[in-house]
Amino acid sequence: MDSQFLGSAVEMMILEVVARGPSYGYEITQTVAERSDGYFELKEGSLYPALHRLERQKLLRAFWREADGRRRKYYELTDAGRAELAARKRSWRSFAAGVNGVLGISRAGLADA
Repeated sequence: MDSQFLGSAVEMMILEVVARGPSYGYEITQTVAERSDGYFELKEGSLYPALHRLERQKLLRAFWREADGRRRKYYELTDAGRAELAARKRSWRSFAAGVNGVLGISRAGLADA
């Protein structure tokens, strides 16, 4: 098992949200919370270090935009970020399938689990 899966889950969720269009920090946290039915509540202490890490890795590009009278830092996916997200999603699906196999959960049974 690759322990990196647990540590990169936040990054993968951020990349997925930003893949749907440029977004800023608070909007990312709201989208993650909404799409996870409140299971994941990203806090500033984990969100912004992850955003900065992804930006340093050239997976995200940041830019400033005026919105509602406020200046906000938006993030968008780079081509490298799009490729990385696809690779992480493939790895995550394989990882989840392996865990589900051990737990005796079939694809059909996921809805019942």
